[in-house]
Amino acid sequence: MLANIAIVLFDGFAFGMLLFVLSVGLSVTLGLMNFINLAHGAFGMLGGYVTVLTMRQLGFPFLLALPAAFLGAALMSIALERTLFRRLYRAGELNQVLFTIGVVFVATAAATWFFGTVQQVIIVPTWLRGSVDVLGLPLTAYRIFLIVVALIITALLVFGIERTRLGAQIRAAVDNQRVAQGLGLDVERVFGVTFALGSGLAGLGGGLAIEIVGLDPSFGFHYLVYVLIVVSVGGLGSISGSFFGAALIGIVDVAGKYFVPEIGSFLIYLLLVAILFVRPLGLFGKR
Repeated sequence: MLANIAIVLFDGFAFGMLLFVLSVGLSVTLGLMNFINLAHGAFGMLGGYVTVLTMRQLGFPFLLALPAAFLGAALMSIALERTLFRRLYRAGELNQVLFTIGVVFVATAAATWFFGTVQQVIIVPTWLRGSVDVLGLPLTAYRIFLIVVALIITALLVFGIERTRLGAQIRAAVDNQRVAQGLGLDVERVFGVTFALGSGLAGLGGGLAIEIVGLDPSFGFHYLVYVLIVVSVGGLGSISGSFFGAALIGIVDVAGKYFVPEIGSFLIYLLLVAILFVRPLGLFGKR
């Protein structure tokens, strides 16, 4: 029984780390830029399909296809940010929600047109298949890899936003755009880089998700719900909040479906309501 609990906790934490990679970019754009980007799930789906195409058509290995997924989503986000999203930065929340959710509908229709509705499959390297024995527990190699990737991303983001010049520019542009511009800071460029980073991380998450949850045209909508729950529970603009919120949501979701399958799918929503009832700004929310 204890072994089963340990494995469920591990699988839940690994699923939470996948949610973290998918959601941390939205935490950055929504919490730092105050832009409600519900198209975030579409960038994750784009990264997944870039992974599939580069592996099948170009023969890229899996570890090379993942950076391609990041770059593909980031480049697409730059094009959309400069032509469309930038016009909405000072618009109302309703305009941002309606427009970005419309982008998800368009992306879903385009994915259905080009790839059909079937689940996409990729072949990961041999060393990522099967299980690894850790303290007598058979832990899935791919989930271990997923956890390691998420931890590396967390460290890089915390360092980048808290300790680098770009991170200082992002915080300054968010706190007071007019003062930042008066000091010579190119706010539009900073926001463009921030948006590309957030969307690129979503694309990377989409590539990582294929082996765990699959990929089809509904990906952008289905996992947008999980992403919004993670951001709400963790708190806007908090990387550590997204990390702990994603881990909590992942563990509760997997454990609930394993131990109480009758109501397992609803536990994360009950958890969301309970946390926001006590802490309306989320676990680590500041504003």
